Amino acid sequence: MFSPDVFIPHLETALAGLGEAKAIRATTVAILSEARNEAMAAIVTGFMSHPRAARETVRAIASLTDATVTAIHHVATTFLHPQSNPTEAERLAVLAIGGYGRAEMAPQSDVDLLLLTPWKVTPWAESVVESMLYMLWDLKLKVGQSTRSVDDCINLSREDMTIRTSLLEHRLVCGHAPTAELLRERLWPELFDNTVPEFIEAKLAERAERHRRQGGQRYVLEPNVKEGKGGLRDLQTLYWMAKYIHRVDRAIELVDLGFFTRDEHLTFWQAEDFLWAVRCHLHLIARRPVDQLTFDMQVEVAQRMGYRDAGGRRAVEIFMQDYFLHATRVGELTRVFLVALENRHLYKAPILNILFRKRRRIRPGFREERGRLNVVDEAEFLKDPLNILRLFEEALRTGILIHPEAMRLVTSNLDLIDDGMRSDPEAVRIFLDLLLKHGNPERSLRRMNELGVLGAFIPEFAPVVAMMQFNVYHHYTVDEHSIQCVAALAAIERGDQTDDLPLASEIIRGDINRRVLTLAVLFHDIGKGRPEDHSIVGAKIVRRIATRFGLPADEVETIEWLVRNHLLMSDVAQKRDISDPRTLRDFAKMVKSRRRLDLLLILTVCDIRGVGPGTWNNWKAMLLRRLYEETARALDSGLEELNREKRTGEAKRSLRHLLIAKGWDAREIKAETARHYENYWAGLPTDTQMVFAEMLREPPQDHEVKINLHPDTDRDATRATFVLADHPGIFSRLAGALALVGANVVDARTYTTKDGYATAVFWTQDAEGRPYDADRLPRLRQMIERTLKGEIVARAALAGKDKVKKRDSQFRFPTHITFDNEGSDIYTIIEVDTRDRPGLLYDLTRTLAENHIQIVSAVIATFGAQVVDTFYVKDAFGLKLHQELRRETLESRLRQAIREGAERAGS
Repeated sequence: MFSPDVFIPHLETALAGLGEAKAIRATTVAILSEARNEAMAAIVTGFMSHPRAARETVRAIASLTDATVTAIHHVATTFLHPQSNPTEAERLAVLAIGGYGRAEMAPQSDVDLLLLTPWKVTPWAESVVESMLYMLWDLKLKVGQSTRSVDDCINLSREDMTIRTSLLEHRLVCGHAPTAELLRERLWPELFDNTVPEFIEAKLAERAERHRRQGGQRYVLEPNVKEGKGGLRDLQTLYWMAKYIHRVDRAIELVDLGFFTRDEHLTFWQAEDFLWAVRCHLHLIARRPVDQLTFDMQVEVAQRMGYRDAGGRRAVEIFMQDYFLHATRVGELTRVFLVALENRHLYKAPILNILFRKRRRIRPGFREERGRLNVVDEAEFLKDPLNILRLFEEALRTGILIHPEAMRLVTSNLDLIDDGMRSDPEAVRIFLDLLLKHGNPERSLRRMNELGVLGAFIPEFAPVVAMMQFNVYHHYTVDEHSIQCVAALAAIERGDQTDDLPLASEIIRGDINRRVLTLAVLFHDIGKGRPEDHSIVGAKIVRRIATRFGLPADEVETIEWLVRNHLLMSDVAQKRDISDPRTLRDFAKMVKSRRRLDLLLILTVCDIRGVGPGTWNNWKAMLLRRLYEETARALDSGLEELNREKRTGEAKRSLRHLLIAKGWDAREIKAETARHYENYWAGLPTDTQMVFAEMLREPPQDHEVKINLHPDTDRDATRATFVLADHPGIFSRLAGALALVGANVVDARTYTTKDGYATAVFWTQDAEGRPYDADRLPRLRQMIERTLKGEIVARAALAGKDKVKKRDSQFRFPTHITFDNEGSDIYTIIEVDTRDRPGLLYDLTRTLAENHIQIVSAVIATFGAQVVDTFYVKDAFGLKLHQELRRETLESRLRQAIREGAERAGS
């Protein structure tokens, strides 16, 4: 760090004898640049020695900037534009404003300056300002500046809230101090003191709009550390309001003024220090002003801040959990602060909900205060710890939001929730009533979670609070995902999802144990964050909770089974060929009863819908509905219903009826039903078999490829059907053509007719998980035709399209390949679980074809940047892959294809 007292004499010596302004500026910039680089390097070194504490760093950068501005001002007023006898009007004060005015600067922060004159700006002042700015720009500093008189500042601030806020934090850096003092003396009496409510209202409106732009959630996957909910700007907003009202210079003064307790100030201090550390690391990594914690940045920031992998969790997940916990505490501080303002009659919280709320009598011990629920007597309230739970149930029952003072009381007394209360039958009753009796428990659960009550009453839940899952698939932290799932269940129970979820809505209206279902939904992910399988760990944990709750043994057993198997139905539906009778039989044997099947379906639906917007679609709905209906039929009528002969007969009958309706004669129908092998009939829906029948009515000639493309909005997928002369590698070439036009395959089947034609069908979606756009279908058709004719070699063409996005590069997806000879009666099932990329399916199917493996069907399940490709295959002789050596060789070649593709993609 260089001090102006020491540095300026050194600078004067270097500039002595230089006459030209250009030379003076150039020499000044050169000396300052070298000194700044050395000083910044020292600051960064100091920061990296304590990488989670940024307070000294942001102040040191501001101090360095002060020294730079002071030196430049000295050169401008002493060497470039000297005045021997200035008039009173020829005075200039250089003020820091905004974050720089608070003496808080990240490495790439703007230098916000107010060049202040007593009256109208004089030609001399304009010349000084111009010279200063040129030198600052030559130093590669990003400068925000305004040149104004004191009157200008007052008048413009009346009309512009941004200017007013920036002036709130002005600080003299150098120049004429009396001018700066004049501004300070006038700001409060002439502007600030008589506009407090207006300023508070404006700042809170800005805050709400800022949160809306950033996604409205505290737990967004890639939060903005400055502008996001619970970020630095929220803390600064509290400070602005306090300074506006009371002229405070430091947050600690809020304790003496009664806004915060000492513990709350410590929370403020720790959150601010942590968030500044994150922001400084972002700026140092990017070498530019970046404030969004993107996935790739999260990994590097976590590493720089000293986080390490532990307990089965990645360092980045532990880091982001700390981040979200700090963000939550910032929200609590905001509530506390606003209550203090209300008590001083400086702010009035919106109470519109009173106008539209059906009034209910409030139970004894509680009262309504300014439209929110508060306690009557704090001491009396605390005598019975169960009142903490009663507060949330009462808020839910009456529809009144909880008063921040009551929240503050709760958070200060969480130690009252002890083991005795956790197993108290009355406490359990209140908690279960809160979940089951008042419509949608989402709001109360979220508030209980934010205030620490949920983790205190159910300690097993505490580890997943604010726990991030480092992947693109999950949009929320584990606790927020669990609450979103409960909200999804409540919406089904209320009948809000009858059109979107007809099957789940019908089941929920029947005889179903809501208590078992709700607890399973709330706790299905409670085992996350441990090295072991979270389903197995979660089942053990939930058994402990349900037993403590005193539930009947059969309910405990069912909840435990649901948590252990909460991924089962999703996995079978999305990763297996559910037209295979063996798959259905094995699933039905695991489920055992219609009661469990009903519960598991609704849990699965809520789990998928609770992942985030856009995750649920008609394709997944169709898969789950088919799996449910087939399994229900087998459980009701016996597993013998699930056999190939029966399904083949039913499929042929269904197609016959359709063909008769279309005017086909008996001879044509007989030929069509005799043309296909048995596996064709069980593997495809009747409407697709009808399309193939029409395409084969006049079979393709020579090298002709018949193509039918149909957007199926009911399934959220475009069906692409192909008929062509059979030859090896067709599946792979079709997959390559589809990849080249950006079509994501979600399901595929390929069969050979007895007269030598290949019938292949692919269900595809675009990048957003919707049917491939009809406008793009002609290009898709053209690309497929050119690829099949050999005009385009997919492997070469895909090389430039296979790149992994930088923000996704830090996700770890170790490749797992399994061979299953038991899951199907006639096929070997190969499951490949790895990182997704556009050319992956082509690489895998090409490798299988090169090794003389016939692919009968493929099921593709994508989870963000992860994909599970499942292939039902047989060897060139139509047999399963029984030989272990053959399987090991094939696995090695599949891994090699994945590895080479990943290297090509730069992942």
